[in-house]
Parts: sequence; C-alpha cells; structure tokens
Amino acid sequence: MTVETIIEDPRWEQAGLEAVADTACAAALTHLGLAPGEFEISLLGCDDARIAVLNAEFRDKPTPTNVLSWPAEDLSSETPGAKPALPEPGLPGMPGELGDIAIAYETCAREADEMGLAFGDHVTHLVVHGTLHLLGYDHIDEQDAALMEGLETEILATLGIADPY
Repeated sequence: MTVETIIEDPRWEQAGLEAVADTACAAALTHLGLAPGEFEISLLGCDDARIAVLNAEFRDKPTPTNVLSWPAEDLSSETPGAKPALPEPGLPGMPGELGDIAIAYETCAREADEMGLAFGDHVTHLVVHGTLHLLGYDHIDEQDAALMEGLETEILATLGIADPY
C-alpha cells in the first residue's frame, strides 16, 4: 500500500498521521479483498482553513469539514445499497491510483473531544471512511449509509477500535 501523505499542518506529524493512514487504508482494502500493495492513495493532513477552501471549491460549502475524498474513478453502484465495483489493480511497480483524501486537524480534534473518543481512533475512522469513498461507497441514502457504516464498523473492529456509531 502506498499512501503518499502530505502534511501541511505540523500537528499531524505529532499525531502520527502517516502511520495511522497506512494502517487504516490497508485495513480497508484488505477487508474488501484487495491487495493493498497494488493501490495508491494521496492524503493531505491540513487545518480547518485549508479544508474550508477545498470544501467551498469542490462542494460549494465554504465551511470546514472533517474529511473530503476525490476518487480517481467512479466505482459507485447505480443500485442503492449495492456494493460498488472493485477497482483494477495497478501494474507491477505502478500501483493503481484510488484518489485523494484531505483531513482537517481542528475539526477532527473537536469531534473526538465532543464524542469522548481517542483522537487516533477517530482519525483512523475518518481515514477508513475516506478510503471507502474512494472505492465508491457513500452515505447519501439510507441503504448506502447502512452498507458503508457496517463496513466501517467491521474494518475498525479488525483494528481493535469500537463501533463509532
């Protein structure tokens, strides 16, 4: 698994974002039967100001959010509650690109505090969440949300993290 982590906010270095991302992304891919070494994800560890700009630019919502994802390919299913198509692995030495994720430090820290969660566990959940978005999962309607949340819970359990829902 190649997670190219770009740290814009130095608090992410102290939080060990790179290691958390490697573990969370690999767990999500493995759980779905994909070989982590065959894929690549880019992850930006930023602050609320930066993610608000990205959220405004790409979603017309000029406010901070916890995590954003930009899939390299639309793998989503046309049928609500159905599993998305699996991505094609890359070639030897050239992992397949799944897309980009951005995660905001202040929002993650605030949410973890408000929910009484360990910061690392919450960040792991959000990276798993973002990875599932790259793989075509979503939570727009109830059936898709149930599928995605169930997968998140299963993946986090493999990492020893309690059900966040």
